[in-house]
Amino acid sequence: MNWEWSFVYRYSRFLWMYRFTTAGKWLCAGMIFSAMIGSASVETPIYQAFCALMAFFFIDRLIGAATRPRLQVRCELPEKTTAGELFAANMTVRNVGKRPAYDVGVAFFGLPDSVEMIDAEETHPQLPAGEVWKTDVRMRARRRGIHPLPRPRGYSTFPFDLFRDGRSESEKADLLVLPSFHPLAEMNLPVGARYQPGGVALTSNIGESPEYIGNREYVPGDPARRIDYRSWARLGRPVVREYQEEYYCRVALVLDTFVPPGRKATADGFEDLESAISMSASIADALSRGEYLIDLFAAGPELYVFRAGRHTAHFDNVLEIVAGVDACRKNPFGTVAPALADELTNISTVVGVFLDWDASRRELARVAMQRGCRVKIIVVRDGETTEPIDLDEGDVVQMSVAEVREGAFESL
Repeated sequence: MNWEWSFVYRYSRFLWMYRFTTAGKWLCAGMIFSAMIGSASVETPIYQAFCALMAFFFIDRLIGAATRPRLQVRCELPEKTTAGELFAANMTVRNVGKRPAYDVGVAFFGLPDSVEMIDAEETHPQLPAGEVWKTDVRMRARRRGIHPLPRPRGYSTFPFDLFRDGRSESEKADLLVLPSFHPLAEMNLPVGARYQPGGVALTSNIGESPEYIGNREYVPGDPARRIDYRSWARLGRPVVREYQEEYYCRVALVLDTFVPPGRKATADGFEDLESAISMSASIADALSRGEYLIDLFAAGPELYVFRAGRHTAHFDNVLEIVAGVDACRKNPFGTVAPALADELTNISTVVGVFLDWDASRRELARVAMQRGCRVKIIVVRDGETTEPIDLDEGDVVQMSVAEVREGAFESL
């Protein structure tokens, strides 16, 4: 059996992480040290110190057990936050017991490595039975993602602030953390417009219609729904309304998430992948402010394909998708290329955010150019790429991880 999942390990970890306060940990350390040194003779002063610490310990445990409160905790987290930014968890603690609770506190214990509490633990001196105490806990998430949080715990440190006691009712929650990014002042794209079958209504979900340009005489085969009956009655012959389908610049944003299997993630994830996701967010933000239709292709363990409209409201959806993208441990371009190829006839420009440059990535760019698309590639990588960047027909730029993280660019 894995020792990390054994009862002894889990209970010991629970005691150390939750039940013992900082002062309580020092008390236990002092008891162990004095017991080791004073075990030679009961007449030594260090043994007497051990006895005093033990008495202090048992007095605290007796009073703590007698006054252990019953608390109900409700936590309200923001719908979403951004990596690196502070946010507040609104805590509501209710004393559902029959006796007052003293030195009441509330906090998260066992948070993921990438989520931390900023404020030190604070306690409320007294919470009468049935009363409510509201407080905010400031927190910060260092990296984007969907982080499952442990349930918050309400507790009492009465009487000596050595241990946390209390029975607490609360629920777990997930925290959606969006990637941080630096807005681009300008995005210079090699653009072109292509006809989108079905018009705007199929390329944006806001219910727009094709542009009305006038009336003309009825031609056999015209749909009946376009007949203008008022003009027909006025002119004495059948007339239909004529529309013109609009042409738009549809941009495919291809995000590279391939990380070689030998690499291990840090608490902040893979730096190059996180920077590439941040760069993708910057590009999507710039595109959402213009008249562009965005198709996002992100390859993680699964292929994410998302089509956004021409408005900034869709940008939030793009951020939510890239927030949940994981690193892919096998080259994803075998999956991305066929999905992208099916859409190339309607796509005007392909923007790739890659972590390297090699034959598979070059082939994807060349296929896009052969289908008549304009291509712009940003390679986020420190040092040299696997193969030299030699795509003469396309625009390829390499940026370091530090440049992306610090926002050392205003336009692309």
